Parts: sequence; structure tokens; C-alpha cells
Amino acid sequence: MEFKKLNAPTLKELFVKELESQILSGRLPIGTRLPPERELAATMQISRTVVNEGVIALAEKGFLDIRQRQGIFIADYRKEGTMDTFLSIVNYNGGVLRKEEIRSILELRIALDTLAIDLGSKDITDSELSELRSLTEAIGRASCAQDAAESAFDFHHHLALFSGNTLLPLIFRSFKSLTCTLWLRFCDLYGIPALYENTNELCTMIEERNFKGAGDYLKRSLSESIDGHREIYY
Repeated sequence: MEFKKLNAPTLKELFVKELESQILSGRLPIGTRLPPERELAATMQISRTVVNEGVIALAEKGFLDIRQRQGIFIADYRKEGTMDTFLSIVNYNGGVLRKEEIRSILELRIALDTLAIDLGSKDITDSELSELRSLTEAIGRASCAQDAAESAFDFHHHLALFSGNTLLPLIFRSFKSLTCTLWLRFCDLYGIPALYENTNELCTMIEERNFKGAGDYLKRSLSESIDGHREIYY
């Protein structure tokens, strides 16, 4: 029997979480001016250093707008946010992905995966095709949904790597936990064999260098989930 080490959150982490909660719940609407840092520190009974560091972290996530000689304001995180902002939204919901967030992830995957296939089609090597086949078969051999989801991520991440575009694999990896969550859902609903079958069909098209067919298949498959024809929202 194994137990994980428990780490208590720091005061800065608690401060950031508290303000994120108030912003995402709407208790602190966009455009609201926060009290001065000194006042926040006194009210929350923490040091001004903790407040300052927390404010900077929240600004980097797009939640706050720091204006010189004017103050600190609640920013429109939809315009100013990053992937870290999205993760904060998911964590605020208890780690549960809402329908609009699932749709956003799937729409982004259509853009990234089809671009990876299009770019990779120009000079993908036999060795790279062999790697994709190995990752596909790893899904079929997976003994649990977690292993299958990890192998599915590796397959699509390698597609991004083989595209030759430096940023694609970095972008794809930045939301690994979210995409793996969706593959876990898929396995719960349809089973590991269904995930293997889908990936195998895509891999076979790429092996046959039918890149247009592979891109169309990927779009169609993900669009079915976005439209609700293949249930994945729950």
C-alpha cells in the first residue's frame, strides 16, 4: 500500500486561489478596482509580500490588470488569459470539464491535429510511420484506460513532432492533462478497443500516405463529439 506525500499550500497559493474563486464566480466583476495591497494584506491577515507576489501571478494569468498610479483592476481573462487561466477555470470547477470547455478542447484539437498531418505529409519518414504504428498498438495492449489515454496522447504528440513545426508539439503538450481526461471519458463510455480502432484507422491512412483522408477522418470523428452525435459530455 502506497501513500502520496501531502504538501500544504503556501499563503501565496491560498491568496491566488481565493481571488480566482471570487473572479470566476462573478463576485469580483471585470473592471472592479481592488483595494490597495496594504489594505488587502491587513484584511486577509497576510504579509504585503504575499499579496504582491499573488497579484503578479494573477496578472500573468490574465485575471488582474496592474495600472501604474491607478491601481489593480479585475481584467477580462477571456482576452488576457493563457493556458494557465484555462487550467484555473477547470480547477475552480473541481477538475470537472464543462460542455463548453470540452467543445473548446476538441475544436483546438481539430486545428492542431489536421495542421500536424498536413505539415507532416510533406516528408514523414518510414521510421516515423513505424513509431506511430508502435504507439497505436500500445493502445490495443493497454491494460487500463489511463495507459490507453497516455498512449493516445503520445500518438498525437508524435504527429505534432513529425510536422516539423517547432511550436506544435509544445502547444499540444501544454494541455496534455485535459486531452487525456477526454480520452479517459471516451474509454469509460466506449471501451479501450474503440479508442484503438479509431487510432488504428487514422494510423493506417497515414501509413498509406492518404493524408487528405486522414485529415478528413479526424475532423469528422472530433466533430461528431462536438455536435453530440458521439456522446462525451457527462
